[in-house]
Amino acid sequence: MAGNLDAASGVSTTVAAETSQERQLVERARGGDVRAYEDLVRLHQQLAFRTACVLAGSPADAEEAVQDAFVSAWGALGRFRAGAPFRPWLLAIVANEARDRSRASGRRRAWTERAVSAERSLGATSASSAEVALLAHEQRATLLQALERLPTGDRAVIELRYLLDLSETEMAAVLRCRPGTVKSRLSRALERLRSEIGESL
Repeated sequence: MAGNLDAASGVSTTVAAETSQERQLVERARGGDVRAYEDLVRLHQQLAFRTACVLAGSPADAEEAVQDAFVSAWGALGRFRAGAPFRPWLLAIVANEARDRSRASGRRRAWTERAVSAERSLGATSASSAEVALLAHEQRATLLQALERLPTGDRAVIELRYLLDLSETEMAAVLRCRPGTVKSRLSRALERLRSEIGESL
């Protein structure tokens, strides 16, 4: 039990240290420190790109959206409220840029197809048997295909929560809704996903 408490304490200490470090970087960046802002970019670049992919649908559009978002965020740092969480604020800017790209290009997202293709190419070497591996692969493919058939809004809320592991606050910033609305939207989306999976079996 003591070991578990120590581990939990270690995790919360790490999170607190990361939050403190981020706040310091934000304050320095707000003061015009370009290197501090570059550190913030490195800290959030991967999540920003994955979030943009969910909304823009194309890696090329997502990459451009993220680049534009980081430029916009740098210009808007003076309006950032000191002490507020930085990541939801940044993700909201990323989401706006990604939506703009998506509307401008009109491209359909292809991430689910890539995920299925990647799964096929990886094979199932870690499975205990060929039958188990095949079943797992088929279930994943069924899930991804059902997800792709959902309306864009339902698909996005599921991807943000379960693929990107965003918090409710971060999801609310990306989806431009109140945090309390996130739960109901996610619940509806999951119900529709279950229905899609049921119909495909």
